[in-house]
Amino acid sequence: MKLLKIFFSISLFISVSVSSQNTIGVLSNSADALNGYSLFTYLNETYLINNCGEVVNQWTSNFNSGRSVYLLENGNLLRAANIPNPGNIAIPGFGGRIELFDWDNNLLWEYEYSTENVVQHHDIFPMPNGNVLILAASILTDTEAIQLGRNPDNLGTQLYNEQILELEPVGNNDANIVWQWDIKDHLIQDFDNTKDNFGVIADNPQRLDINYLGGSIVGSANWLHANSVQYNAQLDQIIISIRFLNEFYIIDHSTTTSQAATSLDGVYGKGGDLLYRWGNPIAYKQGTVDDQKLFGQHYPHWIAEGLADAGKIIVFNNGWNRTPSFSEIDIINPPVSSPGVYSYTTNTAFGPTNPDYVYTAPVNTDFYSAILSGAQRIANGNILICEGTSGYFFEIDSNNNIVWEYINPVGSTGIMTQGDDPNASSNSIFRVKKYPQEYSAFVGKDLTPGAPIELNPDLSNCSILGVGENEFAEINMFPNPVIDILTITSIEEIVKIEIYNSLGKLIKSNINKNDINIKNLSSGIYIIKIFSMDKMANKKIIKI
Repeated sequence: MKLLKIFFSISLFISVSVSSQNTIGVLSNSADALNGYSLFTYLNETYLINNCGEVVNQWTSNFNSGRSVYLLENGNLLRAANIPNPGNIAIPGFGGRIELFDWDNNLLWEYEYSTENVVQHHDIFPMPNGNVLILAASILTDTEAIQLGRNPDNLGTQLYNEQILELEPVGNNDANIVWQWDIKDHLIQDFDNTKDNFGVIADNPQRLDINYLGGSIVGSANWLHANSVQYNAQLDQIIISIRFLNEFYIIDHSTTTSQAATSLDGVYGKGGDLLYRWGNPIAYKQGTVDDQKLFGQHYPHWIAEGLADAGKIIVFNNGWNRTPSFSEIDIINPPVSSPGVYSYTTNTAFGPTNPDYVYTAPVNTDFYSAILSGAQRIANGNILICEGTSGYFFEIDSNNNIVWEYINPVGSTGIMTQGDDPNASSNSIFRVKKYPQEYSAFVGKDLTPGAPIELNPDLSNCSILGVGENEFAEINMFPNPVIDILTITSIEEIVKIEIYNSLGKLIKSNINKNDINIKNLSSGIYIIKIFSMDKMANKKIIKI
């Protein structure tokens, strides 16, 4: 009779646990999700979490986030940081500082690119040669802007020029600028034939109309608002996202800095002019409002070799200034005549007419982030999506089913407690990246998971699913349910066992034997973490 009552109470506990929904941290995790590690940054903290939201590593900076962050192949962390700008450059997402940490949070290198006239902002990118690409905005005076062909009626007292710079780190706090590209060198205008860059806009899609406002406000210095820079080593090309013009551009990186200011030379023979553009042909007078495809987009980048749709471009299409407001994920396959040489027919828009793939929510307005955000094709063929404004990460499979969900539990009021409403505190995230277990950064690293970020966590409905290089291929536990002695067997040598309660609290640790006496534990559900020398497994047991 006593045993029956215990089983009844456990069944009730399981029913409540499964049917109740976490409000922050991991909301769901299925066997179809990539068993890897997700990286994101909020304020001055950067977190690397597993699929149950347990922190595998954490980095702390003295400076708040400058948006982007990357885990490098050697385990170092590259991040942008936010510092006050000594001038009056008013561009959202500015950082001004780049930092490099090792796995153990030691600062290896720091560099500031922030003066009265320039500031790094939004994105950086780690180059294969060890250098760093950065986005920056520099000031054009009203005199300079007018000479470039800007209509004075659309000008305040200054205008921002977008730059891409390649930094070669020097020592622990310096850098050489080894390559530079400025958008001011690749403009066109049909407003004033006495000024620079006068020409026929529709005949020059390789250049940017300095008087096209797109989504910017008349008189605003921030007329472009670049928000992403990415690199393709195979093509030696760079892709840059311009939010307010609803386009992304591809440029040649094989040029010298002097060649990048011209329309000649480089592997592709066009200097620093645009090799390709997509998203809004209105911007170069080759389309109408019906032809616009992108709306305030973020994070366009090439899908890496070895992944599904390799070589195509994936982008988070925010849907900003679109009616109705909804976001989508687009995958675009630019037409080429040879690798990196983009096909273009005179007096038309750059192809393709439509993306190869589009993801929206079943009710499209249920998925929307006006700013921030990103999407990434990952190793198992799924797509990881960051709905930035809500701090919501989710992974979809090839049938657009959601197989993993997570809500950032850190907000403007601090770390939240499980059950809190995340909408009550701003928890927005610029971007999240997921790395597979076999990523080289993890070789030789301690990947023992700690507690989740949120307070009073609930892991009762989450376990690390699937089998990867860092997991046990075969493990058995019996009996389960268990009254007193739990036996664990494996083809691996077990070196440590930890027991957590259903709220994620560590109960017992450093157990190094296969038979465990848990007679003194209360009845309920427990999570067992089992470690060999280089692998780990999570299992659930029922104590009766």
